[in-house]
Amino acid sequence: MNPERYEQGLATRRAVLGADYVDAAIASADDFNRPLQELVTEYCWGDIWNRPGLDRRTRSLLNLAMLTALNRPHELKLHVKGALNNGATKEEIREVLMQTAIYCGVPAAVDSFRNAREVFKELGV
Repeated sequence: MNPERYEQGLATRRAVLGADYVDAAIASADDFNRPLQELVTEYCWGDIWNRPGLDRRTRSLLNLAMLTALNRPHELKLHVKGALNNGATKEEIREVLMQTAIYCGVPAAVDSFRNAREVFKELGV
């Protein structure tokens, strides 16, 4: 593991997803899933999320489309919060999810809209 990239990833992960969520995920890691937490923090958040080619808002919007395509509602909810933290608007999130209806299928988009609405309600957005 690269400690510097891990720390950069931890900082980015906290900024996007919230320190409480990230710290809980790290604290609850055990011998079984700690390697996954380290991998995600170092490579996903430390490397990819810090590349200069796209800003965080754009990366968040892309994640919403990909998570819809993959039918990952828990991660989608988390990344709706992240997209809002990264400056995406409710309207932009809606447009991304509308696009997924065409390219990923209406049932996938319906589920993502439902999950996004839950997050908006929770956050008062």
